[in-house]
This record gives sequence, C-alpha cells and structure tokens, in this order.
Amino acid sequence: MTKTQAAKRLEELRREIRHHDHLYYVSSAPEISDARYDRLMRELLALEREHPSLVTSDSPSQRVAGKVQEEFGEIEHLALMLSLESAMNALEVAEFDKRVKKGMGADVPFEYMAEPKFDGLSVELVFVDGKFERGSTRGDGTVGEDVTQNLKTIRSLPLRLQTKVRPAPGTVAIRAEAIMRLSDFDALNRRMAEAGKDFFANPRNAAAGSLRQLDTRMTAERPLDLFAYEIMYSDSI
Repeated sequence: MTKTQAAKRLEELRREIRHHDHLYYVSSAPEISDARYDRLMRELLALEREHPSLVTSDSPSQRVAGKVQEEFGEIEHLALMLSLESAMNALEVAEFDKRVKKGMGADVPFEYMAEPKFDGLSVELVFVDGKFERGSTRGDGTVGEDVTQNLKTIRSLPLRLQTKVRPAPGTVAIRAEAIMRLSDFDALNRRMAEAGKDFFANPRNAAAGSLRQLDTRMTAERPLDLFAYEIMYSDSI
C-alpha cells in the first residue's frame, strides 16, 4: 500500500471509528459488534505503525493511556470560569432573591429558570479548527491544571468535533462537567472494596480524583463521562 493509499484508508478508518465511538459511548446505540470494532482499531493501529508520519493528534489511537506525568502544568482559560453559589435552605434562597431584585431594580420584571446540576469536576475543553487541543480543570477560575492527557482517556470526549457541516476554522472553548454516574460509582466502590483499597465517599470525589491522576492508566480504568453544556469562548462566532 502506498503512502497516499494509506492516508486515504486511515481517514476512512478514523471517521468510521469516531462514528461508532459516538454511538456506543454517547448515544448508547451501537451498530456493530465488539469484534468488528476491534478489527477496525487493529487495522488503524497497524497502518499507523507502518506510516508513523500519518498519525494525527485526533486519531482514535491517541486515546491509548500509559503516560505517567511528573506533575500537572497550568493552563490559562480562554474565558473566566465562574463558580456557582450554594443556597442550602429557604432563607438563603430568599436572600439571593433580594440581591437579584436589588441588582435588577424594583421595576424590572424577571423570571427564574431551574435546571439539574451534575455534581462533578468542571473542565474547559479547547478545540482548534475542530480538533481537541487541550483541557484543564477550573482551578481558580482563571488558571487551571492541565489534564489534557487524562481527558483523552474519556471515550465520550470527541477528539474531533462531529458536526453536520465542516467545522469552522478557529478556536472554541467549551465548559463541561467530568462526572461519574451512580451505577458506575457503585461498581467502582465494590471493586475497590474487593481489592482491599479505600473507596470513595461520593461520585464527585471519585470523578475529581480519577481525573487528577498523574498516571493516565489509572484514569483510563475509571468510568468517567463528560457532559458539555456551555460555549465559553469562540473566535469564529
């Protein structure tokens, strides 16, 4: 197979694997068997070994974990990542309402909208020209820890944005929550207990601790998921 033929086949494989990753990890609606998926991945890895110059940063092969980092670097966010204020009882909610009315003005009508909140670890995901470039924790809201390699182990994170049209060139920062679902959390704690290890107190701690492992292999073994919910920054909108 020539290099040109290999490049064409690699692009076909990557597109097909991304499609099946999305169906399996995001839509929970797989179309092919695990054996068929494994064959596609093995072909991809073999071609990339044969043509290392054709390996791309957004290839499904780049999810493979095995790197031990000495420490996390720091990343400055493209937009300020604000934190949520907690209101634990009716009195605190009433005090919040008073502050809103004072800030808005007595004659300005407004409505509240309530929505569920995922309790995990907030992260910034940066894509450049549609490709996942880097990711970081919220940190102090301005600067966070570089957890790019650990985020790549989460299968619901697209290494290339999947859209119906070609991604517009430019940089976009998306805010997401790294979470661990209750059923996965319970299963993880059972495995930890069976191995004689300390188990996690709650899913939030489990998600945060798993994403902040220096050994990416440890993160890859944890059942993490991502929920993206806000475009923080875009230089093309």
